[in-house]
This record gives sequence, C-alpha cells and structure tokens, in this order.
Amino acid sequence: MPRKVKNAKILLLNAAVEFKKTEVDAEINITSPDQLQAFLDEEERMIKNIVDKIVDSGANVLFCQKGIDDIAQHYLAKAGVFAIRRVKKSDMEKLARATGGSMVSSIDAISKEELGYAGLVEERKISGEEMIFVEECKNPKAVSIMVRGGTEHVVDELERAIEDALRVVSVVFEDKKLVAGGGAPEVELSLRLREYAASVGGRAQLAIEAFASALEIIPRTLAENAGLDPIDMLVELRAAHEKGKKTFGLNVFEGKAEDMLKSGVVEPLRVKTQAVASAAEAATMILRIDDVIAASKTAAPQGPPGGGGMGGMGGGMGDMGGMGDF
Repeated sequence: MPRKVKNAKILLLNAAVEFKKTEVDAEINITSPDQLQAFLDEEERMIKNIVDKIVDSGANVLFCQKGIDDIAQHYLAKAGVFAIRRVKKSDMEKLARATGGSMVSSIDAISKEELGYAGLVEERKISGEEMIFVEECKNPKAVSIMVRGGTEHVVDELERAIEDALRVVSVVFEDKKLVAGGGAPEVELSLRLREYAASVGGRAQLAIEAFASALEIIPRTLAENAGLDPIDMLVELRAAHEKGKKTFGLNVFEGKAEDMLKSGVVEPLRVKTQAVASAAEAATMILRIDDVIAASKTAAPQGPPGGGGMGGMGGGMGDMGGMGDF
C-alpha cells in the first residue's frame, strides 16, 4: 500500500469492505477440495468486485469507518489505493468538512461526485506513532493543530494558550469590533471619568474617581511587568490622551507611549467590556457584605469520669512484668 499520495481523491466510506455475517444461521456442506476452492474463489471474486467499484470511481485514498477484509486490502494496495480502516466517526466528519467529500453509506452509492480532494495524503511517524496527514485541501472547513513540547506540562500550557487565542479570534470575526491595546482604553476612560466626576456632587464623586483610578491598574501592571517605571509611563500616557491621542498605549518593547492601532496591538471589544463588567460585579458583591462574624472556637469535649483508670492499668501490667523476673 502506498504511504504517500499526491492529488488525492478521497472516498469516505461508511460501509464494510468485507463479508457480513448473516442474521440467519446457515451451513455449507463441502465434500471435496474442488468445492472448497470454488467457495474461496467466489468469496474472492465478490471482494474484488467491491474493490473494482472503489477504483472505478477514481478514488486513490479510502477512509473506511468500518472494516476492510485482508483480501480487499491486497487488491486495493495492488491498485495503488491508500486505504485506512476503522476510522472514528468524529474523524470522518472532520475529513468530510476538510476535503469537501461526502460520507457514502453504501457500496452501490460510490461515485466520483462523492469524492473529496487533498493535495497530499501521507503516513508519517511522529514520536513513535504512525499518523495520517491530509494536507493542501481546497477551502477546508476543518483543520488540525499539532502541539508538541518537551514535557506534558509544556504541551498543556501550549494547548491552553492556543485555545484562548482561537476564542479571541473567533470573537473578532463575530463582532468585527476592536479597540487599541496597551492600556489605551483604560487611560482614556480614566480621564473621561475624572472629568465627569467633577460634575457630580456628594460621595458619588469619590466613587467615580476611585473607579477611574482602578482602571489605570492595567497600564500600571503592563509597565511593571516590562520592568518600566509605572509612574513615568502613566504620566506619559495621560499627557498623550489629554492631547486627543485616544489610541496611544504602552509599547513595552520601546518603553514609550505610541499609537497602538498603527503598531497592530489591538484587543476585541467584547473581551475588554467583559473584563470591566466582571470586575465591577465582583467589587459590588464584596461591597454588599455588611460585616464578617468569626465563629469562636469550641472547647474540646472532656472525657468521661474515671478516665484515668487506663493509666493505672498500665502500671499494674508493669508489676506483672516483675513477676516474670521472679
């Protein structure tokens, strides 16, 4: 069987390329070697007819969800067909989305119109395991990402990071809304809230100013993590935003404020609004706590009266030891 097929025409078969057991028990009475050979020849002929239908469709790669008879494997390999048997249903569905092929549930329904396409199908050994790679598909609707690392912990961290990145990208495609990164939205909101606080009377003004200060934790933390002076960076960012440069954020590599949109540092709007909303909800929940009452420690239960008798028994046993010496 070939291990590498270029310009692969892929058949996704949900039917067995082998003989099925009949629902009714039957026995064949063979009384001579000729009858046995005729039976085997007929069995092989039927298998070959199935293989011929697969080959005549133009398929040179077969993914079968069920079993493939050894004789069928022989004829498929002889015809140059790359055949894989007992493929999981979930993998078959992904292959259909990736290659554009259709799942065929009957041998009689096989046709070239049902075939999918891939530029390359190849069997490779990765870390001692044989894997089938289906590559160069036309407009695939499903793809796989291979994650490798020195340790299992590294692989888990990489997988988590990739999943987070994919979710963020999907949010961007759904909402089609972005904001500048680098702490730019937080600094702009902080300035606008302080302006608004001046027009509000009473203690509410203090709450608004506190909220504005809390927003600046984001650019402050970015500066600290980059080894920069957070006070200098905040002053520079505030000055830029006071001049109307709303998209200016912190460039941690250069250590200065610059236009984040031009630098390509952006964040999905939904992620940003969700972060602010979650933080506000958490703070509100804590503020609703009126008081914390610590439960006093309960005294340990005292033993029953006369509990010291066991100790006396121990002493008595010691005297018995003396009797042994006698």
